Amino acid sequence: MNWQTSSPLLLKEFKRRDLLRGAGVLAGLALTSQFPQRVVAQPKFSNYPFTLGIASGDPIPDGVVLWTRLAPDPLNGGGVADPRVVVRWQIAADENMRRIVKSGTEVAIAELAHSVHVDVRGLKPDRPYWYQFKAGGEVSAIGRTRTAPVRNQTLNHLRFGLVNCQDWQNGYYTAYKHLADEELDVVLHVGDYIYEYGPLPGGPRQHNSPEIKTLADYRNRYALYKGDANLQAAHAAFPWIMTWDDHEVENNYADEISEDSDPTAEFLLRRAAAYQSYYEHMPLRRFSFPNGADMRLYRRLTYGDLVQFNVLDTRQYRTDQPCGDGLKPLCEAALDPNATLTGAAQERWLFEGLQRSSAQWNVLAQQVMFSQFDFDARPEVQAFNVDQWDGYVAARNRILAFLEQQQPSNPIVLAGDIHSSWVHDIKRDFNNPKSKTLGTEFVATSITSDFPTAFIQPVTLALSNNPHTKYFNGAQRGYVRCDLTRDRWQSDYRVVSTITETEATISTVASFVVEDGKPGAQRA
Repeated sequence: MNWQTSSPLLLKEFKRRDLLRGAGVLAGLALTSQFPQRVVAQPKFSNYPFTLGIASGDPIPDGVVLWTRLAPDPLNGGGVADPRVVVRWQIAADENMRRIVKSGTEVAIAELAHSVHVDVRGLKPDRPYWYQFKAGGEVSAIGRTRTAPVRNQTLNHLRFGLVNCQDWQNGYYTAYKHLADEELDVVLHVGDYIYEYGPLPGGPRQHNSPEIKTLADYRNRYALYKGDANLQAAHAAFPWIMTWDDHEVENNYADEISEDSDPTAEFLLRRAAAYQSYYEHMPLRRFSFPNGADMRLYRRLTYGDLVQFNVLDTRQYRTDQPCGDGLKPLCEAALDPNATLTGAAQERWLFEGLQRSSAQWNVLAQQVMFSQFDFDARPEVQAFNVDQWDGYVAARNRILAFLEQQQPSNPIVLAGDIHSSWVHDIKRDFNNPKSKTLGTEFVATSITSDFPTAFIQPVTLALSNNPHTKYFNGAQRGYVRCDLTRDRWQSDYRVVSTITETEATISTVASFVVEDGKPGAQRA
């Protein structure tokens, strides 16, 4: 390995951060005010330290974030004895790591689970790079990443994968094995990277602890998931753009409100632990470093003049589900203009970004299904999933009004969460089939998480009451491969033959196309 001599280690100061803000509940994040002078450059590990793999993310024209975590005993807290360990990194212009273009050191600290986030800058735009880590005498696998094109640079082609919902217990990550073999520029993950539940019977593999609530719990759960070889391969093959949904903390939580109505102070402690562990395990910039129970995750990434990704967070700032959870008729509270999935600040940020955008395709990359869907086939009865945008009608209408009035180029909404595949025409008025089509929504099925078999037939029967819905598939797991040019967007629904066995085949079960300037999807 062509490891260059690193420059002297710079000691960086970490300010103490409050665990919770307000309500008189304060606790330290257990970060020291600065690194101690003794940093172990040649540690001894009880086992191979790169058991959780490597990753890269958030590509920009001159850089990318590189990630790893030292964990020789991953399912038992990590197993690194030294509180501070030097980790060397290098990035090369070739896959054999001979033409090193950047290198340096980071300090993996116990307070952040010995995770490493390297914000590499000074790279060339729109080209592949390879990277690797070294700690002591151990080296990681080599990963491949890619920078983004310069903003507003003419770009004619982009391919990316859309993934979500990877319940470990429900199946094997056969989809990730095939995703790693695709020719992609980037992968977009829209939530439910882990699940918080305790062991559940019936699946091919089991969680390793009761329901997780503490920082140690969340770290061990991420270690369980990240130990999967297929997930590691997909991370090592492409840079990823990450956002979360609910299960990274707790099912169907809304801001400070837990699913089970736990005391606010107690739930915020859990949320702070979950947010810190999420940061520790994702290739995120310091921009997203958690401040106790708060963490800025919504952000914007562009690929030349072809596409702008507006990456949203619809959990941290949402008001409580106005009508509760589940499938039900809309209550009056669902029409309340104060009900929100994004919060006012994020909504303004979204509108400002869309208004300024010069991209050919403008993407809302977010968690839950945006388009209206009445799940009850009976004309006299309605049933909506009120955890989705259907429970926040006024908030959705503000976005629809903006799209109609400001007309950003080619709006596309991407979603996950519902463990099934969907394609919708986004209507100005979903209750009027003749209403103007403003954009297109693609919802990716899960990697492994289950869509109840008993629901497939009722949903299929309800399609006739929802003419804006062009496609539904609740039976198969996989991902969406998106292929963009200046003239058209194509989404290929890629599904695996099984998730209950370690080997599976992959096939394209459906493809849909959106033509430039013509909102709405057509079967390819």
